[in-house]
Amino acid sequence: MAGRIALVGSGEYLPVLSDVEDWLFADNPRVYVQLATASAPEGDARLGYWHDLGARAAARLDAEQVVVDIRTREDAYDARWVEAISRAGLIYLSGGNPMHLSDTLRDTPAGEAILNTWRAGAGLAGCSAGAMTMGGAIPNWRQPGAEPIPGLAVVPAISVLPHFDRYTRWMTGLREHPDMAGNAELIGIDEDTALVAEDSGEPEWSFHVRGRQGAYVVAGDDSHRINGDLRLRVNA
Repeated sequence: MAGRIALVGSGEYLPVLSDVEDWLFADNPRVYVQLATASAPEGDARLGYWHDLGARAAARLDAEQVVVDIRTREDAYDARWVEAISRAGLIYLSGGNPMHLSDTLRDTPAGEAILNTWRAGAGLAGCSAGAMTMGGAIPNWRQPGAEPIPGLAVVPAISVLPHFDRYTRWMTGLREHPDMAGNAELIGIDEDTALVAEDSGEPEWSFHVRGRQGAYVVAGDDSHRINGDLRLRVNA
């Protein structure tokens, strides 16, 4: 069976969501593979910030931190990173630029290793940019009206709006350009909050909310809080 999934609005590697990270491991080896690829365009200092934060999270969880330092698409063809990913009990994609993250990993050996290792049972989480990349389409906020950018399509029929409580102004752009997410269903996830699911043995998994706030199915200029389970197709 495929591993557990978390789509996180914000809060990666922080104590507020440690219980979610612990849950994601299930019975897997405590090997915590971390990719800060989305923050690579911001430079070494920002990458170092995420690596240090990830080290503290791994220590809290009594896990081995494995930093997979993929910064460019060329890096995603490096066999050492593919091997490192394949050892994971949990793979975590942290925040930054979702378009860079998706364009770097999509259709590469490292991207395939992430999907294959998750399908073999490892947990998989994406926070902010990482959560956006796990959907099928990433709204191109930098170029309103442009086609959405393909994600890794772990949950193919959705587009994720992270930090939803903080950045609901994004919805203004969406109303002006309704094609920004293509045909994807929009899912808003608040900060310090995760939408999680585990393998149901069926194409659709039941997602539910964990964390400090809420998650939402967004339709047009309205939003609808997820109070129970939300069934979404997963590409397991």
